[in-house]
Amino acid sequence: MNDLVRQHTALGESDLEWLHLLVSEWQLLSDLSFADLVLWVPTRDGTRYVSVAQMRPNTGPTSYQDDMVGHLVPRGRRPLLDAALDEGRIVREGDPEWREEVPVRVESIPVRREGRVLGVIARNTNLLTVRTPSRLELTYLQSASDLAQMIAAGSFPFPGQQVDMDASPRVGDGLIRLDADGVVQYASPNALSAYHRLGLASDLVGHHLGKTTDELAPARGPVDEAMIKLASGYAPRETEVEGSGGVIQLRAIPLKPKGTRIGSLVLLRDVTELRRRERELITKDATIREIHHRVKNNLQTVAALLRLQARRMDSPQGRDALNEAVRRVGSIAIVHETLSQNLDERVDFDEIADRVLSMVSEISPGTVSCRRTGRFGILDAEVATPLSMVLAEIIQNALEHAFAPGEQGRVELSAVRSGGSSVKRGDGTRSDARLLITIQDDGCGLPEGFDPRRAGNLGLQIVRTLVEGELGGGFDMVPAPVRGTRVLLDIPVEPLT
Repeated sequence: MNDLVRQHTALGESDLEWLHLLVSEWQLLSDLSFADLVLWVPTRDGTRYVSVAQMRPNTGPTSYQDDMVGHLVPRGRRPLLDAALDEGRIVREGDPEWREEVPVRVESIPVRREGRVLGVIARNTNLLTVRTPSRLELTYLQSASDLAQMIAAGSFPFPGQQVDMDASPRVGDGLIRLDADGVVQYASPNALSAYHRLGLASDLVGHHLGKTTDELAPARGPVDEAMIKLASGYAPRETEVEGSGGVIQLRAIPLKPKGTRIGSLVLLRDVTELRRRERELITKDATIREIHHRVKNNLQTVAALLRLQARRMDSPQGRDALNEAVRRVGSIAIVHETLSQNLDERVDFDEIADRVLSMVSEISPGTVSCRRTGRFGILDAEVATPLSMVLAEIIQNALEHAFAPGEQGRVELSAVRSGGSSVKRGDGTRSDARLLITIQDDGCGLPEGFDPRRAGNLGLQIVRTLVEGELGGGFDMVPAPVRGTRVLLDIPVEPLT
């Protein structure tokens, strides 16, 4: 819609925002009318109309099999559009049109904002299945007529009340029509069922909806005036009401077809099961976070015990081995600590990488500086845990073997992540996104004839096993271009979103 309006019309950005607000709400008008809606806006030169949006009803058959958005129609071809635009009134005159042997009633509703008509809504009703309307259908149609008059007067949609139609109740979920005093004139079967689940034992018609709703909600001390006003439809608002048997979501829409409130529409939906599942998920998430927190505490306890044992060791080799174990346990604890603070099993690995750098530097004090460049991004826990151990091993190896005691130097950790995508292969769908990691120092370099794939060092064995086995990536150690050693890791990851 943005492109069509800016390309073909003279409407400003504020007018475009008004049209977006209208389009976010007009599923309601379409469902109440049992009709298709097409929004036509005059072109910049005033000689044509361009269709910028379309909506089909959920409550009846469509009148348009094809998509109308982007169509251009010369002025004069559709007299109802011309009359609505020029006279600023709802136009219903004319015989039904025949489209593919289907009779269609066409009406035109001007879209007004601050006294100006921005465009026209063509309301197209499929008459093929017309029959004697029920009480529900008559209520729908009367409510649609009231909303259409409000659109023509510029009083609907409500400024600042943009609604998420995916989350808000719809017409078919449940509808209640109130009079100006908030008394129920009509309640659809779904609406009545929702209130029965809240605990209502009688009918709704003839009762004040606000007071009835307040009585069904749990005791909250003084009467909740805000709840009564909202359920009575005095202002456009949304809320949820929880009773002893369920939860319903309410949305109130005041009806002011001639500037004065004559009543209200209340749309409602039974969200009891949805909220129950959400609470179960919240409880599950809290349990998982608590598990990660306890694992982190246990790992820190193990690290503390190993550290105490290392202090009592007389053998330098034994003390070093225990200190390495402390570092390995600590790198895993960092991941679990981060997971304990998240709502899912994914972590921002940049924070973890920085903490691993800091931890290794503290355990191996010296004059060597460590820094990170680039971004790792969000990683799954099953990748983050082994990767944190890999980085700790490689950085620790550089600090121990690349520099002489007291020698100044630098270790740089860099990450480059390709966005990639999910690709289908013969054995399933895989990601071709990669995480390329480089750890480079400016130390003494590799010994002559060194082969990282055959080296017996325990740390390098752990790195090879984790990178190639658990992460399914590649690992290599090569001389740096100028001085020192460069470690290269190539790891498959999920695509960036």
